[in-house]
This record gives sequence, C-alpha cells and structure tokens, in this order.
Amino acid sequence: MAQSHLLANRSTCTRLSVGATIVRDRRIIAGGYNGSTSGGVHCIDEGCYMIEGHCARTIHAEMNALLQCAKFGVPTQGAEIYVTHFPCLPCTKALIQAGIKKIYYANDYHNHPYALELLEDAEVETVHVPYEPVMDAAFSEKQLAFIAELLKTLETQGTDRETMKKYYEEAQKLFANGV
Repeated sequence: MAQSHLLANRSTCTRLSVGATIVRDRRIIAGGYNGSTSGGVHCIDEGCYMIEGHCARTIHAEMNALLQCAKFGVPTQGAEIYVTHFPCLPCTKALIQAGIKKIYYANDYHNHPYALELLEDAEVETVHVPYEPVMDAAFSEKQLAFIAELLKTLETQGTDRETMKKYYEEAQKLFANGV
C-alpha cells in the first residue's frame, strides 16, 4: 500500500491523487497514478477538463496500471491490486475483466453500489486496509540522533543511573520499529 501512496504523489490531476500497484505472486508487476495521456496537457498545468462532474483529462490510476501491463505484455490474471481509493465503477469493471482477484484499498471513495455488486458476482475480494504511513527513514535517523544526543547530555549532567536506564529503555522501544 505504501507503494501506491508514493505513486499517488505523481498524480497530475488536482481533484484527487490516486495511486495503484498491481501485484502477482507477491511481486510488483505494474503501477499507475491518475494523470493525463502521455505527452498530453496535465490538470496541474491547465486545470481539469470537466464533463458531467468528472475530469475527462484524467486516466485513473487503476487503468494506468492495467494499461502498463498491456503495453508490456504482462498478464494480470489472478493478480491483486493495492489502491489508495476504492475504484470507481468503470475501473471496477476493467479490473474484473483483467482478472484481478483481490482489491486492497486504503480509503473509501464513492463506493458505487453496482461496483460492489459486480465485485461480489465476480468473486473479487475487497479488503479495506487503512494506510498508516511508516516514518520516513531519513527523518527517523534524525530523530534517533537527537534522542541519543539528548540522552548523552543528561548522562553527562549527572542524571542518576536508574533514571538514565529508564530513558534508554524507552528510547529503544520508541525507535525499535522505525529505524
């Protein structure tokens, strides 16, 4: 899911940043984000081209990921997709037709009742996975360095041994998963 959120940062549509990652056999086979056609005008440059409440300029992230597979001859039958937002109805239909068997999504987004019905009929499993971003590694290293410096300063200023032990243990717990 983190990969899909990274891809969403590349989105060129100003209405919603969406990212999608297709995985087969636990390997990433394609990724996409919502944006314009290759070489076309982007929403971030000239605004969205709205027709009936939708940006006509944008190709959705799921579709871009599927098209990447088609372009390079990568089969999608039995694959899974990780998407930052629940797929719209047209993307849902495309995912079903492409043989996607499981959809992981981080955010609900206009979950269309017919899309839900189609997914159920096609036996495509949907899994809501709220995304909790992991700490940026560089940021974690800066935090760890700061805490280490702070602990050394406390130690050199004569903080008692038992208190220092408690601080070191707490710092170790805080950063055990982040670095």
